[in-house]
Amino acid sequence: HLQLVESGGGLMQPGWSLRLSCAASGFPLINVASAWFRQAPGKAREGIACISPNGDHTYYVDSVKGRFTISRNNANNTVYLQMTSLKPEDTAVYYCAAPDRRRCALSPDDMNFWGKGTQVTVSS
Repeated sequence: HLQLVESGGGLMQPGWSLRLSCAASGFPLINVASAWFRQAPGKAREGIACISPNGDHTYYVDSVKGRFTISRNNANNTVYLQMTSLKPEDTAVYYCAAPDRRRCALSPDDMNFWGKGTQVTVSS
């Protein structure tokens, strides 16, 4: 059973950078795609980035494209989200997630495994 634990959230100022980590255990992450989602107060959870099992394909939602980078280190079973040029609208709880297959997806309905989330707040 795949377990995911996020870390790295915090209180940031606009324009700052932050890297989130997602440590996986219980299952080799190399066998599945991995994704990051976020949920702002009063809004639906949205998929923002996904990376293929071997890292050769990445997908982003338009609102983070060019600012966020998803990456993975399969040797230590970890997925990362590097966030730059942070904006107040990036404020949300960020979740690591994975489907039970190799194909990337950005819909919450396609995910089978979830972390508990880490809060990112961007405010001046």
